[in-house]
Amino acid sequence: MKSYRIIPMALFAAFLIGLDQLTKFLVVTRMEEGESIPVLGKYLAITSHRNSGAAWGMLQGQMIFFYIITVVVLAILVYVYIREAKDNLLLQTAIVMLAAGSFGNFIDRILFQEVVDFVDVLLIFYDFPIFNVADSALTVGVVLMIVEFFFMGKGEKDAGN
Repeated sequence: MKSYRIIPMALFAAFLIGLDQLTKFLVVTRMEEGESIPVLGKYLAITSHRNSGAAWGMLQGQMIFFYIITVVVLAILVYVYIREAKDNLLLQTAIVMLAAGSFGNFIDRILFQEVVDFVDVLLIFYDFPIFNVADSALTVGVVLMIVEFFFMGKGEKDAGN
């Protein structure tokens, strides 16, 4: 029997989206925009920031584009989940993280026409762009998908030949 793990994956998605929205709500309601609270000296801070674009501030203000792309991406993720992720916990987890991250930032774009970011990291000498929980879920989801496609799925494909 093929397993899609719908209930655990839905709960995981709800947890990620809830955590994303809760952390953003706390930043918006308890900090002034631009305010920064050091956590680990200069290397990690909570900094209230808004982004009306995509990663690294690209495509500022292109909300209609983001709405369309997000809906298309979410539809593709559902399709891939149904079509390819049967009995594959790693792929299901990756897809759910991608969907939850996309949806978390989509909520911000719909409600505020910008995304609330707050995790401010300095990696040695590189001041990494400020990000949020949804961005983290997207990043981890991409990494898991790369691991699945390039490392885990290899044996299954070879066995079928």
